[in-house]
Amino acid sequence: MKVLKQENKVTYEVQNLSCANCAKKIEKRINEIDGVSEASIDIINKRLTFNNNSNKNNEDLLKEMNKIADSVEPGTKFVEIKKRFYEHEEETNEKTILIRLIIGGILFILGYIFEHLNIYSKAQIILFIVSYVLIGYEVIYKAIRNMIKGNLFDENFLMSIATIAAIYVRSYPEAVAVMLFYEVGEYFQDRALDRSRESIRELVAIQPKVAYVKEGTTIKEVHPAQVNINDVIVIKPGDLIPLDGIVLSGTSEVDTSKLTGESLPRTVEPNSEVLAGYINYNGLLEVKVTKIYEDSAVSKILELVENAQSKKAKVEKWITKFARIYTPIVILLAILITFVPMAFVENYVFNDYLYRGATFLVVSCPCALVISIPLSIFGGIGASSRAGILIKGGNYLEILRDAKIMVFDKTGTITKGNFVVTKVVTYDFDETELVNLTVSAEKLSNHAIGKAIAMYKEINQDEYTVEDYEEIFGKGIKARIKDNDILIGNKELMLNSNIEVNNEIKETGTLIYVAINGRLSGYFVISDEVKNEAKEAISLLKRDGIEQTIMLTGDNFHQANAVAKKVGIDKVYAELLPEDKLTVLEQLKKEYPDKFFIYVGDGVNDTPVLTASDIGISMGALGSDAAIETSDVVIMNDNLKKLYTARQLAKLTHKKIWQNIIFALSVKVIVLILSGLGYASMWMAVFSDVGVALLAILNSVLILRYKENKGQLSN
Repeated sequence: MKVLKQENKVTYEVQNLSCANCAKKIEKRINEIDGVSEASIDIINKRLTFNNNSNKNNEDLLKEMNKIADSVEPGTKFVEIKKRFYEHEEETNEKTILIRLIIGGILFILGYIFEHLNIYSKAQIILFIVSYVLIGYEVIYKAIRNMIKGNLFDENFLMSIATIAAIYVRSYPEAVAVMLFYEVGEYFQDRALDRSRESIRELVAIQPKVAYVKEGTTIKEVHPAQVNINDVIVIKPGDLIPLDGIVLSGTSEVDTSKLTGESLPRTVEPNSEVLAGYINYNGLLEVKVTKIYEDSAVSKILELVENAQSKKAKVEKWITKFARIYTPIVILLAILITFVPMAFVENYVFNDYLYRGATFLVVSCPCALVISIPLSIFGGIGASSRAGILIKGGNYLEILRDAKIMVFDKTGTITKGNFVVTKVVTYDFDETELVNLTVSAEKLSNHAIGKAIAMYKEINQDEYTVEDYEEIFGKGIKARIKDNDILIGNKELMLNSNIEVNNEIKETGTLIYVAINGRLSGYFVISDEVKNEAKEAISLLKRDGIEQTIMLTGDNFHQANAVAKKVGIDKVYAELLPEDKLTVLEQLKKEYPDKFFIYVGDGVNDTPVLTASDIGISMGALGSDAAIETSDVVIMNDNLKKLYTARQLAKLTHKKIWQNIIFALSVKVIVLILSGLGYASMWMAVFSDVGVALLAILNSVLILRYKENKGQLSN
């Protein structure tokens, strides 16, 4: 069972770090600091997150972590986040890098031309050396600095040793070319990472920058962060809604697609809830603010996506360990390739075997593997957010893909949650008086069924004043009206109060019993409409590998079985209290110990079960803080087919990850063998490192281009 606990979670911005392999090394060393746990560097979003369980304050830890970061990758540092996600972008020396690479490239081309024209022998060597230093001085500087500190196994060291070896054997063009293409590859890798952030920037585009606050007869323009709860804001046609709130006046259509993925506009009117990030189409709205800026729906979404990469998938952890073993082994092999033949080869030429070893080193960089995997996961999370699905971490993508059992709540999940009274039955009691007493009592209830009964009839509330009221969680209510003790609720409430209930009642709907003065006086039948897409969604999930679907509900067996049969659910557990659902889920997990369980609920009343499942998914609960906090996945609208979309994106992410791993390893192994045998040049080695890395990154970024189309994914 997952346990929710309060921890001192800290987040810092990461600056000047684009090397995925270095990020893993820094992350490992930070996790070794006493009192620090779950440290994770998200190189995609440039974030470091960790739990500070030590006696040190965050400032002292920050200094220690910055020393570690700078020792592994000079210039890397962690700083406090000054502004919200992506409002602040780290300043880069992109133009300087470009100018340096262009000048170095021109000098390299001139030297190459001179070499082939057999003119100015000394001039061509000078051109190559100047070009090499201009292009690669940062790599060499980092390699020397890291070597002094004992950090040998990074790409700076590998590239420096390999290219210096090439210069030693007078392969000047290849030495410069390796450094040039390596730096160009790093540049394009950074640009590819920036492009992969576009989906998040699209989310940030819906983060409002201005709010119009109404103060008497005047309207004041302020930043949304300055608006307080209960302030009234004015939303003009075409404006972005800046804060969550309730419509006081006006009617309009709003575009919710950026938050929910729904293309059709939604009509809002007085008492409708609106969320930050909606776009107001055509009417003037006055809205009473219900949440401050930091707690608004769009801020919650950004925070979730920002922190999603801190929860590593198993394949990410595996590739990190693999890279730590792989790199030193390859370096050892390069040394053996260079020197061992000296004892066995009769015509041994040191320069030839040094060239082979240097080529071997160029091939060995694991960057293509290390960066493409988190980028694939980021792409899957980004594509999901575009489809209106918030996934809190890469580990949940894996479980989504592998899960075989899906457990559903009924009300608000399989059904719409729009309750109406369809029938009233009385036992030796005046029906009008029974209805008046029940409706009066339920006026105070916040439960969806209570509200349905309260709306059944308009009554004179002064005549039916509620003198005493008590809500009994999961069962019903007690009230006293006109000297009558009234008990309203489910069968469990009646039995607990020693009131007999007829077990033979067969009604299509939820039964709400009414007892007056200790005697069962009648019942209400409450019906709830099944969602239009529910049957198709269950069918799609079964075709996609879900072996069993189960429904847990507090409704009676007759109603629950009718709904399950209609939509195709395999097994039903009915007449359950909230705590009973948790007990049933634990029993099911014992029955199927090797299966992953997904629980799908409305995110409000299902908190214990959402927490206990392998993945808790909240449906249509974007505005619910409880859903966002306790769920692992949040479906931002009520469409059940989004569950199928989420699984498809999880499978696509997995597919991209293994495409990259197999492709990168295959190419590297082939080139490593060829270089060891003397058949591979450094040009080929450059492709196996830089080229493979770029292709893997581009393949990962392709996930962001996939769109949902009638429940299917299309490019």
